[in-house]
Amino acid sequence: MMHNNFKPLTLAVAVATAALSGQAMAGAFQLNEQGVSGQGTSNAGRASTVTDATIVFGNPAGMSFLDRAQVTAGTAFLTVDTDIKNADGSATGSNEGDMVPDTFIPFGFYVQPINDNLHFGLGVYAPFGLITDYEGQFQGRFFGDRSKVEVVTVQPTISVKFSEQFSAGFGLTYNQIDGELTANTQGGPVGFFDQTGAFTPTGVAGEGDVDIEGDDNAWGFTFGAMYKPWEHTTFGFAYHSEVEYDLEGKARFTNVRGQGDPTVVAGIGPVVPVGTASQQVDADLSITLPEVWDFSVTHELNDRWTVMAGAAMTNWSEFDELRVENDVREIVEAQNYEDSWQYSIGTAYQLNPQWVLRTGLAYDETPIKDEYRSVRVPSDDRIIFSLGAGWTPTPDLTVDVAYSYIHESDAEISQEEENRGTYEADFENTAQAFGAQLTYRF
Repeated sequence: MMHNNFKPLTLAVAVATAALSGQAMAGAFQLNEQGVSGQGTSNAGRASTVTDATIVFGNPAGMSFLDRAQVTAGTAFLTVDTDIKNADGSATGSNEGDMVPDTFIPFGFYVQPINDNLHFGLGVYAPFGLITDYEGQFQGRFFGDRSKVEVVTVQPTISVKFSEQFSAGFGLTYNQIDGELTANTQGGPVGFFDQTGAFTPTGVAGEGDVDIEGDDNAWGFTFGAMYKPWEHTTFGFAYHSEVEYDLEGKARFTNVRGQGDPTVVAGIGPVVPVGTASQQVDADLSITLPEVWDFSVTHELNDRWTVMAGAAMTNWSEFDELRVENDVREIVEAQNYEDSWQYSIGTAYQLNPQWVLRTGLAYDETPIKDEYRSVRVPSDDRIIFSLGAGWTPTPDLTVDVAYSYIHESDAEISQEEENRGTYEADFENTAQAFGAQLTYRF
């Protein structure tokens, strides 16, 4: 009977990577909250604009153009609003929406010049992750319930300035992923055995649930280059590598039955089969988070106006399957994501020596094909509009704030699987992000 109990595990873990959430500020479950000065321009020019120590993430080569040691730290506050409309499915239940709780996403960076041509930097940030948590009787609960996944990255970095026009940088990334996933499962058959041993079903046992927890640590890398062919124009390129994780953890079952098999708890005679009250097994999940290529340009029109533009490609097409390993058998399920692009334009206006004003607009493609969209990632293409400001009361201190509004195309969900039933709905998603950071120069 044990092999049947892995059916709910398959169903729950098959959406593990998707469960990182589609409500972040970049495609699928990728986060863009690694700096507030960049947020103000919707991250236009992220790989070519050197403003503060957040360039450690944006483009490690840019550290070479910072002339003082400095630390930048801050946080983004993300609030998401979701309306679920036109819902229908085989299960009964509610469709309240707003399954993403308000979330703070902190970050911190440090840059230290070693000499005129060599800089060291260190960053701590979250490149992926969020939380989704539907209500207890969500109608689509058999396709997804609660998901909590966090990825934290530590990045030591070195940059080298080869000339006043060209620099390059390289960094290692140490990444920790930690997550918890839960899903509801439908109950197995209830009935009795007659004197011949034949089973007669009379109903279905109550719903169960599966809770999966796992974590892992893995290494990656990043590198970039920055080139200034003219005094007021800068081109930037940055690369963030893919990271392969092998999550190890536990899967706990409550009132979970096998795929349709009754349980004999007595000899021949009337019995009522019951679900597994509690059971725990080992579970391994291998996932690869994608590489990102970021290209941008920054041009100073005059002493007051600066314009920037960027294009970033996330290589999601490498995420084509979810592979689960256990003591019984290997499970492989298709995801079939597509590569996606984010395009952005922005501008900064130097109002006076103390104040700079920013704005930006971005278009963010989803990597999710319509036929694979699920309640775990009910998202589509996005438009991001941002405003920001920087205040420098003294040469040593700058305070940056930013606001972003994210509007998403309506995401249509239509799911159908054996033993999970059907669910379809239209998800209307919007989000707001408020950011604040402080930079201190030594």
